[in-house]
Amino acid sequence: MAEASAIEQLEQRGFRDGFRVVDQRLQVLGTGKILNPEDLTIREVYRFEGVSDPDDMAVVYAIDSRSGIQGTLIDAFGVYADPVKAAVLADIPIRRR
Repeated sequence: MAEASAIEQLEQRGFRDGFRVVDQRLQVLGTGKILNPEDLTIREVYRFEGVSDPDDMAVVYAIDSRSGIQGTLIDAFGVYADPVKAAVLADIPIRRR
């Protein structure tokens, strides 16, 4: 499964928003709503490795909130991973459905 395909499937299952990290919290793209890590849960994690380029690696996180917002956060994997994102994600529990 390719990264774009995973995101499409997650969107079909309700994970329609995108997130970005702002000030150690997640911000919903489009609305600007700020969510605290303690109000979030990681439901699924997908890791993708490039076939021909080891630098082409990504991780897609499917995240939902207590308020019902569901979305995805994408990060690089390995040496290119964003340490700020990693710090925020470390504070969000993983609970698979």
